[in-house]
Amino acid sequence: MKVLVPVKRVIDYNVKARVKPDGSGVDLANVKMSMNPFGEIAVEEAVRLKEKGTISEIVVVSIGPTQAQETIRTALAMGADRGILIETDQTVEPLSVAKLLKAVVDEEKPDMAILGKQAIDDDANQTGQMLSALLDWPQGTFASELEVGEGKAKITREIDGGLQTLEVELPAVITTDLRLNEPRYASLPNIMKAKRKPIDMKKPEDYGINIEARLEQITVAEPPKREAGVIVETVADLVDKLKNEAGVI
Repeated sequence: MKVLVPVKRVIDYNVKARVKPDGSGVDLANVKMSMNPFGEIAVEEAVRLKEKGTISEIVVVSIGPTQAQETIRTALAMGADRGILIETDQTVEPLSVAKLLKAVVDEEKPDMAILGKQAIDDDANQTGQMLSALLDWPQGTFASELEVGEGKAKITREIDGGLQTLEVELPAVITTDLRLNEPRYASLPNIMKAKRKPIDMKKPEDYGINIEARLEQITVAEPPKREAGVIVETVADLVDKLKNEAGVI
C-alpha cells in the first residue's frame, strides 16, 4: 500500500508574522520557515502506519519555491521514502493545489492521501475536501484517530458536538487534526540518510495545470491591539458597561 502525504512550507509557528508596510502581504524576508504543523502530523501518522506494516511506501509532495526541498527533506528524515517538489514561486490557491495533487495521484496511484486539515498561513481548510471531490474519493476530515486495514479506514473525527466515527473504503483522503499524534524529532542518522533519498523536481506545466490566481487580495493588516480591561465595583456597573459601552447586551 502506498500513501501520498502533501506538506507545505510556511512561516515557523513560533515566529510572529509581520505585515509589509504597504499592506500587500506578510513579510517573509529573513523569516524562519518550516513544515506546516498539521503536515508534520500527517507525515508522522504515515510513518507510524509504515512501522506497523500497514503501508509500504510514503511519497511526500510539496508545491512551492526551491527552498521547499528543505521541508521535504524534513519529512524524509522522519521516515518518508521519497519526495516530489512541484516548483513555483507563485502563491498557489487551494483549488490549484488540489488539481496539482490530483495529477500526482493519477501518476503515482496511491491507496490513500493523508494531509493536514489546514495550513497555518492562510488557514483555508479547503485542499483536502477539494482533492476528495476531484478524485471522487471518500474523505475523513479532522481525524483525531485513524485505523487502516482490510481495504478500509476508520476515522474518529472531532466535531462541535464531540467525536464522530466514520468508516470509508480505500482509496480515501484523510485530513489530520492536532490530537492525532505527536510528531517525532528526526534523529541525526535519519537526517543524514534523508540527504540520499530522491526528490523529483517538477513544474506545474508538467501536469498541464494552470495555477493562475482566481482571488484578489485587497489588503493585509494586523489585528487591532487589545485594550486594557477595567475593574468594576458592582454587578450593576458591569451590566451598564456591557450594555452601553460594549454593546453586547
